[in-house]
Amino acid sequence: MNDPAAEMGVPRTSWVTTVLPPVVALSVILALWEAYVRVRDVKGYLLPPPSAVFRALWDEPGRYASAAATSLTAALGGLVLASAIAFGLAVLAAHSKVLERAIYPPALLVKVTPIVALYPLLAIWFGFGIGPKVAIAALITFFPMLVNAIVGLRSVDPQALDAMRVLAASRWEVFRRLRFPSSLPYVFAALRISVPLSLVGAVVAEFLSGSSGMGQLILIANGAFDTPALFGAVFVLATLGVSLTALVGYVEGHVLDWHVSTGA
Repeated sequence: MNDPAAEMGVPRTSWVTTVLPPVVALSVILALWEAYVRVRDVKGYLLPPPSAVFRALWDEPGRYASAAATSLTAALGGLVLASAIAFGLAVLAAHSKVLERAIYPPALLVKVTPIVALYPLLAIWFGFGIGPKVAIAALITFFPMLVNAIVGLRSVDPQALDAMRVLAASRWEVFRRLRFPSSLPYVFAALRISVPLSLVGAVVAEFLSGSSGMGQLILIANGAFDTPALFGAVFVLATLGVSLTALVGYVEGHVLDWHVSTGA
């Protein structure tokens, strides 16, 4: 069967153009890093070679997997909670300037307050388990989702909105057929920002609480001057962040295949 895209002269995206360049770039960086450490005889506690980092990951995969699962659970829990609350408030604010003026100042207050300063209070309220981690991840991702969702819900085509009003469409129909689809590009943009932030929030909470997770693993490795294990934890966190961001991009590309933002 002929490829319609090829017949129209549109180049097809393949793994050669999407996957190969970053893989090659990362391989070159790792090779240069390894060579530099070997040639300059850099002490392992200052800068371990990539081979030592991967050896640390290989020797204790269960330890890193368990810590990563703990941090990921807290991060995604906070992200889902913040996104749900923020989008609900955005729907209210998008339909009323008065509600927006009432919602925005408290949201901005949450944004500008150092989240670390709130941890002792969150620990009193939620204990030292997963609760404070979810709360911090939610607080740090709440504002981007709220602002983007409000802008997206209001970024509707005026002519389309007038047409629906002429057709006597209900508020629910306007929301479902017009406002919600218009908000999706902004919501996905907020998710691209919020996904890495949720991981940052969860790990910061683990630094403060000393509970399980990647934050605790990093603290233990730092206290033992185990630099390969420390780099291994950073590598796992970076991999989680990149993977989640790529997943958001993949879902966005399929959900918004009709939108200009996903075009070539």
